[in-house]
Amino acid sequence: MAGKFDPQNAQNLVEIEKQFAVKAVEQAQVYWNLLEKIPPRQLRLTKLDDEIFEHTLKVFPEMTSEPYDKLIKLDEDWMKSKEGKERWRAFIQTYEKKIKDYNFGSLIRTDAREEYGEKNTIFVTRIQFYAIEISRNRLGLNDAAHEVAKVSAEKERLRAEQEKKKKTKSS
Repeated sequence: MAGKFDPQNAQNLVEIEKQFAVKAVEQAQVYWNLLEKIPPRQLRLTKLDDEIFEHTLKVFPEMTSEPYDKLIKLDEDWMKSKEGKERWRAFIQTYEKKIKDYNFGSLIRTDAREEYGEKNTIFVTRIQFYAIEISRNRLGLNDAAHEVAKVSAEKERLRAEQEKKKKTKSS
């Protein structure tokens, strides 16, 4: 029988890391598709959106105060600083029994005005993703992303249509 899992002594297995990365990318794609189809202020990410939003306002007032610079463009260095880690750790632990997979990895856009991309994406926990994106949605900071996502989807639709026409002509 296997002993109790000790995360402090666990080895990083490449296959497990790949599976986590695939899940994080899938979640990011789903979220971007939601931003395209649903006006962000109407989007609900969890049953606890109201609680998460209020808690974020209380714990991170510098992020959720006008002009919202710290929420529009995330400062990864601050988030990973000693103070940032301590504040986030306390926030995250609140959701241990409330949000499934609260501490799983998620990809988030560092700049709310742009789409996911190599230079605009960092890795955070699921509850950090919820706290930031719920706040961005409620405060209207994802409205520009909504428009970008719609334009991007339309371009993709037109490209696919063109490809289909080419295939039809060559048949």
